[in-house]
Amino acid sequence: MRTGKKGADWGQLWKRNAVVAAIALFVCAAVYLNWNYEQEAAGKTLGQSAMVGGEAGDPLVKDAVGEEGKSGETGDVSTSGSYFATARLNRQQARDSALSLLQDAAAREDADETVKQQVNDTIQTMADYTVTEAQIENLVVAKGYTDCVAFIGEDSLSLAVSAPEGGLTEADTAKILDTVSQTTGFTAEQTKIIPVE
Repeated sequence: MRTGKKGADWGQLWKRNAVVAAIALFVCAAVYLNWNYEQEAAGKTLGQSAMVGGEAGDPLVKDAVGEEGKSGETGDVSTSGSYFATARLNRQQARDSALSLLQDAAAREDADETVKQQVNDTIQTMADYTVTEAQIENLVVAKGYTDCVAFIGEDSLSLAVSAPEGGLTEADTAKILDTVSQTTGFTAEQTKIIPVE
């Protein structure tokens, strides 16, 4: 009979772990999708958003402003500055929301120690991401760019950089990728750089 009880306990433990893992996955996906959506919306507002490395402009921007993300206007410093402030605020709000959900899951009376440990690990990962994003942003600004905002996902990093007049050159891209690689270990293939003009 004890074997049956252990099997039932194991089943409950597995279900709790699956629930916590699903919550963590959905929270991370929601944070990333929210930030990604804000990037696309900002591209429409600022008038130009393109991938570095010769790839075509953002199709959403193309539809909004004409031919491949080009418009007659260039974003000014105040528009660009407000974009970065808004992106940081949205990122923080999404993280705060995710943190609240995780803390609620850990505070449940029926949460066992394994579930609490998984939630705490996820919270620690989010904290590590936040610190690393701030480091990347500070280092990129220290390299001479006006502003930037970073978002770290599980296996990738997106970085919106205030592009100098004329856009980001290959040298700029290499400098930024080197900073990202040294700080996070992400490769060029895992890093998306979005110039904001």
